[in-house]
Amino acid sequence: MMLLTTLCLQLLLLLQSTYAFTAPSVSSRLSTTKSSSSIYSSSNDEEFTGFGNVGFLVLAGGTGSRMKANMPKQFLTLSGSPVLHYSLHLFLEKLPEYCAQNGLSPPSTVVLVMDPKYQPEYQPIVDKYNGKLAFANPGVERQGSVENGLNKLVELSKENNGSPCEFVAVHDSARPLVTIPEIESVVKDAQSVGAAVLGVPCKATIKESDDGVLVQRTIPRARLWEVHTPQVVKVEALLRGFDKVEKENLEVTDDVSIIEALGEPVKLTLGEYTNLKITTPEDMDVATAILKDRGDDQINLI
Repeated sequence: MMLLTTLCLQLLLLLQSTYAFTAPSVSSRLSTTKSSSSIYSSSNDEEFTGFGNVGFLVLAGGTGSRMKANMPKQFLTLSGSPVLHYSLHLFLEKLPEYCAQNGLSPPSTVVLVMDPKYQPEYQPIVDKYNGKLAFANPGVERQGSVENGLNKLVELSKENNGSPCEFVAVHDSARPLVTIPEIESVVKDAQSVGAAVLGVPCKATIKESDDGVLVQRTIPRARLWEVHTPQVVKVEALLRGFDKVEKENLEVTDDVSIIEALGEPVKLTLGEYTNLKITTPEDMDVATAILKDRGDDQINLI
């Protein structure tokens, strides 16, 4: 186990060094025109006041079949705490604390999309954060889960003295390592453009195959990005997008794809390679090494 942790930490350092090398080259490619440079940049001229008009949606309804575990991956223990708790702790504790220290408005509401059979176990946490955290039931697919969560956010927004929830930030609970700087950057970009998604330039060589046996072609990676979460979208636009997807029976793979279907812009916000998604057992080892390197404190939500 010691050897495995050391190897994971070495992998982390390699990712960080590769990231430092890759990002400038991608930036230079994208800055060949004024328009592409502005899309890539995470800065805007408007003063950022915080997250008061942003509702956070945490998706925790997946089954995690590829983990080959006896429970969904979001409930597996990562460095002493369930994977899901890292996202909840970030949005309910660390981000509000950061806002208080920096004169920013905190998030308005967090909605946890979770299978009803697990909700009783998490009810004490919902009770602790009364008015700040609420449940929504998952849908059959991701799109249905997001739509259910969004409807709950809109409902809570109306109940909260009419305080508007103008943007929704959708986050996969299987990404426990996202950072506050990433969240702030992607929210800023969404408030500037209308929709934004965290992502990193694709480092791997991508091959396309029709049958999974023979290579059809190699896809140039200069224009390819691996997208992460949170993905932040205007509530009004996402509701219009859901209507279009349903009427035209469109297939969408993530949240900003719905905005793309509307023909509206989505801004790429440069994230971090460490914002990995827990998908396989090996990902747990890498995530453990990253947390150890960061020296994060123990999480206690109850």
